[in-house]
Amino acid sequence: MVQLPPLLLTGGPAAGKTVTAQALARTTPRCAYIDVDDVRQLVKNGGAAPWEGKEGRNQHLLGVRNAAALSANFTRNMFNVTISDVIDAELLTSYRDLIPGVRIIRLSIGLEAARDRARSRPVYLTDEEFESLHRQQCTPLDVDLDIDVTGMAFQEQVETIRQSWSGSLSRSETSVSETAWS
Repeated sequence: MVQLPPLLLTGGPAAGKTVTAQALARTTPRCAYIDVDDVRQLVKNGGAAPWEGKEGRNQHLLGVRNAAALSANFTRNMFNVTISDVIDAELLTSYRDLIPGVRIIRLSIGLEAARDRARSRPVYLTDEEFESLHRQQCTPLDVDLDIDVTGMAFQEQVETIRQSWSGSLSRSETSVSETAWS
């Protein structure tokens, strides 16, 4: 089995980080997927969204630390790991400090294309939150790779990231359904 470095996909809303990270996890041998939104949702009373001031920021950082701990546990047990989260420069530094060798790839998408994709699935953000997160993801980040996915088909997006992440898996191990966008 090929042990790959943990992979963090980031990007604004509707860039496809979640479905892409899930597709990679489903098609990579011995692979776990960590959605940091799900980790943050473990808080059932007193939770704060990342954009809700200092408490939201602290809880986002707690989510990063918990995701890093999960990643370390999976990695120690010879699982590959994909992670999805929306990050900024400070959170990127935290991920790099907490997950040795993490590969960070940002998926970029134009605002109108992001809105078009978001219309095809449930949206849990207000228009203001959506646009704010999108703008935040347009600021420069010291990621390993920044991919503009505007107009990119889902399978092409998955394969582009897979090649960057590993470059060593055969095509027969990487088949994913185009229906994942929906």
